[in-house]
Amino acid sequence: MNIEEDVILIAGPTASGKSALAIKLALQCDAVIVNADSMQIYDGLRIITARPSLSEEAQCEHCMFGTVSPDQAYSVARWLEDAKANLDEILSSGRKVIFVGGTGMYFSAMLDGLSPMPAIEPAIRDKWRAIYDGGSEGDLHEALIKLDPVMAEKLKPLDRQRITRALEVMESTGKSLAEWQNKAAHSALLGDVPTRKLVILPERSLLHERINGRFLAMVEAGAVEEVAALLEMNLAENLPVMKAIGVRQLSAYLRDEISLEEAATLAQAASRQYAKRQYTWFRNQFSSDWQEVSPDGDLK
Repeated sequence: MNIEEDVILIAGPTASGKSALAIKLALQCDAVIVNADSMQIYDGLRIITARPSLSEEAQCEHCMFGTVSPDQAYSVARWLEDAKANLDEILSSGRKVIFVGGTGMYFSAMLDGLSPMPAIEPAIRDKWRAIYDGGSEGDLHEALIKLDPVMAEKLKPLDRQRITRALEVMESTGKSLAEWQNKAAHSALLGDVPTRKLVILPERSLLHERINGRFLAMVEAGAVEEVAALLEMNLAENLPVMKAIGVRQLSAYLRDEISLEEAATLAQAASRQYAKRQYTWFRNQFSSDWQEVSPDGDLK
């Protein structure tokens, strides 16, 4: 693949082959790989979050992998600031930048910027979250049509998480979420920088096979010991790192609540569900200027 742009974005669901493609392209065009995955940013969970291995990192320069302490809650806004600092430094050195990851919000922040979001009254949030948890598929979208037809037009009926957010904002502030989104607090990270946008979306059956095999390989590589070391830190359960797929399941195994085989089965299922959400997000949110490629980088 001939890359002329200064920045390359590689997105896709977990286990789709993003890291391997990033390394291949980095070696080809002298680029630095910058992490765009919200879990691989944390130190201490190289195996369970499928961070590039030490041998992979040795092949080309990697940035923002394992740079945040597990006891911190790292936000999209902080990632955007750190990504900008790395982007500016790398481009000024004359090299290209490859952002790679599966966190859709990071790519949205890069391309569209972040909007200032209002505080939501707890009672209002609880009300709509209860409807989200117990309502039928159409309930939320029908409510949004009545309260905020502008956002109802923008959002698909099955996009229940975003619809819930729009309802919370409208009832709490009296303003459409669209109005808040127009007041960008940060300009888009990439701006006019020439950018190639690539997304890997393998066949689901192949992706599920890769996910299942990868978690077993993680266990063989020391994922259990990695989670045990994390638990020894006595971190708060609500920290993001504690929600990494595999942590809860292997924690249950370490407490003798389930077998290792059961833990692996549960983690594989959770990873497949996460991949399904990622797959849907990338399909629905990415515009036509994203190119779908195979894990080898071939255009589809």
